[in-house]
Amino acid sequence: MDLVTSNAELAAVCERLARHPFVTVDTEFLRETTFWPKLCVVQMAGPDEAVIVDALAPELDLAPFFRLMVDERVVKVFHAARQDVEIAWNLAKLIPKPMFDTQVAAMVLGYGDSISYDQLVQRITGDAIDKTSRFTDWSRRPLSPAQVTYAISDVTHLRDVYLKLKEDLEKKNRLEWVEDEMKILTSPETYKQEPHNAWQRLKTRVRKPKELAVLMEVAAWREREAQSRDLPRARVLKDDAIAEIAHQQPKTPEALSHLRALPKGFERSKAGEAILEAVRAGLARDPKTLPRLSRERHLSNGASATVELLKVLLRMVAEQHGVASKVIATTDDLQKIATEDDAEVQALAGWRRTMFGEQALKLKRGEIALAFEDGRVVAIERETPAKS
Repeated sequence: MDLVTSNAELAAVCERLARHPFVTVDTEFLRETTFWPKLCVVQMAGPDEAVIVDALAPELDLAPFFRLMVDERVVKVFHAARQDVEIAWNLAKLIPKPMFDTQVAAMVLGYGDSISYDQLVQRITGDAIDKTSRFTDWSRRPLSPAQVTYAISDVTHLRDVYLKLKEDLEKKNRLEWVEDEMKILTSPETYKQEPHNAWQRLKTRVRKPKELAVLMEVAAWREREAQSRDLPRARVLKDDAIAEIAHQQPKTPEALSHLRALPKGFERSKAGEAILEAVRAGLARDPKTLPRLSRERHLSNGASATVELLKVLLRMVAEQHGVASKVIATTDDLQKIATEDDAEVQALAGWRRTMFGEQALKLKRGEIALAFEDGRVVAIERETPAKS
């Protein structure tokens, strides 16, 4: 194992790793007190070497690392890649390609929904990962021996996990399934944090166009403020405060001072003035320019019963094929299928339709039924009477 701290070392390491068909990658970062993640350490491993890159080393230029990340000849292997990819996007506006996510591959192979890295390593290699260094301060220097051991084991174990999963995917002809799942993880739209879209991450429910307009404007202000000051969103304004502002729509400092989710005196601050301006901008918006408010799907008793049957069918199919049910269909998919035969959902397209979607539609039409056989659920063909 090498600790890389200079540009010459990093360039040489990346040149060596680029000769191999894959490289495993992980990162250690901090973001508790910042909006943008602070990259501290990069770990990489090829078939015959593993290195730790000190991303905080003085004057270190990560350009060779980023070139490796977009080298089409080398598969970049991550586990639960989204945060690692987000860092590459924030720092260099690039997305590692081609990419392989072992968490996604594990779901496709039936290891369960969103299995953790240490659980996956345990099941595939039998090794137990010491997690005591996971939440240490990765910005402190020098790195402790325990941190170095933990960091390097992440990518060396990942080699074994990747090779085993890839072998199993090839045996079951499911490698293309994982490649298909990578489309979201490798899309720039997944990582762009545009202020005008910030409202979409909020779980606040609004029922009126004016509430939505204010929610959008205040959330956009908070996003701009958090990004420019490099602060966590909650340090600028908490989610529940945005929700209360959207519902109450205060137009004066006095009205703002009455909101329970804001600290005392907030209405006299620059942030208070900015929020009132955001409220005014929201109230002035043309309702025709707003997104349509999504309505809760109220299912009839028959449709609700259909959803419950579809859930049983989904679990049966997932167990039969050794695929995590979450990969095949979501509850939202099932609700849409229950009410629409041609619903635009992933479960009715591609391999998912072949595996589950067609059976789901047959169950709706009464062409198959669910029954118990030897202690397990099975689907049986039904004879349907001919229509006169």
